[in-house]
Amino acid sequence: MTPIYITYLAKTRTISHAPAQVITLVMLGFSAGLPLSLIFSTLSLWLMEAGVELSTVTMFSWAALGYSFKFVWSPLIDSLQLPILSRILGKRRSWLLLAQGLMIAAVLLMAFANPNPAFSSSLNIMAAGSVLLGFAAATQDVVIDAYRIEISPNNSAMQSILSASYTAGYRIGMIASGAGSLILAAKLGSTTGHYVYEAWCMTYLVMAGLMGLGVLTTLMIKEPEYNQTNTSNISTRDNLRLLAMFVLVIVVFVATFKFSGSLFPDKETSPLLQFIYETLHLILSLLVAAVAGWLSVRMGVANKQIAVQTWVDPIRDFFQRYGKKALILLALIGLYRISDIVSGVISSVFYKQMDFSKEEIAYAVKTFGVIMSIFGGFAGGALAQKFRIMNMMMLGAIAAAATNLLFVLLATRGHDVHLMYTAVGLDNFAAGLAGTVFVAFLSSLTNIRFTAVQYALFSSLMMLFPKVLGGYSGSIVERIEYTGFFMLTALLGVPVLGLIWWADRILFPKND
Repeated sequence: MTPIYITYLAKTRTISHAPAQVITLVMLGFSAGLPLSLIFSTLSLWLMEAGVELSTVTMFSWAALGYSFKFVWSPLIDSLQLPILSRILGKRRSWLLLAQGLMIAAVLLMAFANPNPAFSSSLNIMAAGSVLLGFAAATQDVVIDAYRIEISPNNSAMQSILSASYTAGYRIGMIASGAGSLILAAKLGSTTGHYVYEAWCMTYLVMAGLMGLGVLTTLMIKEPEYNQTNTSNISTRDNLRLLAMFVLVIVVFVATFKFSGSLFPDKETSPLLQFIYETLHLILSLLVAAVAGWLSVRMGVANKQIAVQTWVDPIRDFFQRYGKKALILLALIGLYRISDIVSGVISSVFYKQMDFSKEEIAYAVKTFGVIMSIFGGFAGGALAQKFRIMNMMMLGAIAAAATNLLFVLLATRGHDVHLMYTAVGLDNFAAGLAGTVFVAFLSSLTNIRFTAVQYALFSSLMMLFPKVLGGYSGSIVERIEYTGFFMLTALLGVPVLGLIWWADRILFPKND
């Protein structure tokens, strides 16, 4: 597939170094795709086999909220120079290497934690490892997104191509950590009725080894030319003060979130009310943390000018460029992927409860499904070259929501392998197409001066609301069952169509 794509690039002369850039993005995508299943679907099946309750299993998806809050520390990635590493590798590569090292450490921590309820402390260690993996993987994503944009700035056509290449590598990484891990755990003897911790431990150790490919890629690629000529002029002392401010804000956020929980009802309520309470809980913690950051600047913990330049200017730039349109764009960004993200949180558990074996899930979902998403990604990249981006956004949103209805049918039919392949194939193709088009759309909104921060903000917002809601998917299923749940996820995509239409009108008024 890749050689054909490279030939296409050469013929269209989109960029002179396209082949090398495509291969680089495929490899970086592979490194980014590995952690996701180890936090979500693969981990869910491990926890289910170990005897962890369904509501707890789906709440583990919150371990990946780092993807939704990466905009908080992304300014540090643009501002801070890592001691020694930045001087040797450059800004982007040094941060990549740090993130990848933390990812490997997190997976090793998870591998040596048995989540069986009989070992309650081990479940806490597993949770800590999951959070660290989510944080490190999100950091890697920030750097890769910035790298992708900086190696081909102001070239929307090339960005859609690089996005498709990145998506292909990402999906291959998901096959390795999704299908690969499930098949390996099954071969090593762990099944639903016969849980073998050692099988899962070895599986995660192998996944940690595969993450070494990301490290090799980082060491072999070149730093973007933009960063070679635009290095940070912030002193080491001011960098340390900025880092101290960030650590203080994070400590305040965690403490507030932990100790303010008693302010909200702790009884059994509907999933909707639970979601509302948890959202308010999260907003309160963020507000207190923001006040702590403001006070720390006033008290001289960090240089005010540098703090404003790091955290405020990138956001101010976005609102200055788009004015009132910015609110509509942010609403669209926050809701565009809601249908497939919310349904995806519980998908592996759904297949397991429909009596599909790990091998069937591995081949149908983690292999065939991922391959279909790769085809969808390349289709999105190719179509984005020929049609208006907003038209493709509309097509992707309709397809992503509509394919969820196939899972309503699967929920009523139960163990139907042929229907499973149909639903999984079409759903993943739609998700791949929508995802690639959406990445190209987000890339077009960024300013090259604030690449990491603005793209991290956009992609964080894309994940935040759906992931918080997805954490309650287990509770929702317990109340309205899978048929109602998948119908709900399809309906969640309807308001998105209106937002796309509205955004199209305000961004491109001449098309009216």
